Amino acid sequence: QVQLVESGGGLVQAGGSLRLSCSASARAFSNYAMGWFRQAPGKEREFVAVISPSSGTYAPDSRFTVSRDNAKNTVYLQLNSLKPEDTAVYYCAASPVVTTNEGQYFSWGQGTQVTVSS
Repeated sequence: QVQLVESGGGLVQAGGSLRLSCSASARAFSNYAMGWFRQAPGKEREFVAVISPSSGTYAPDSRFTVSRDNAKNTVYLQLNSLKPEDTAVYYCAASPVVTTNEGQYFSWGQGTQVTVSS
């Protein structure tokens, strides 16, 4: 079991940036793909980004960048040029495979709130 703890959320003005962090408890962290998802009020959770164990990345939105530091058991999500519609709870999750499918993630953090004001 991997325990995940997100941090770094907060209130930011439109156009601003935030860097989210996700710390993992497991020594096997470096073996897992790590994904970021978000859920806005009244909406379904959606995929944001994923990074493979070897740091290959995929993020459909070019404003968002995912990275990892396996020595620190931490994955990051850099959010740039934020918009009010980016307001959501952001979650990190661990998976044995690189995937955008949230059903294939076996461990989730508690989430961190990102609020973007206009």
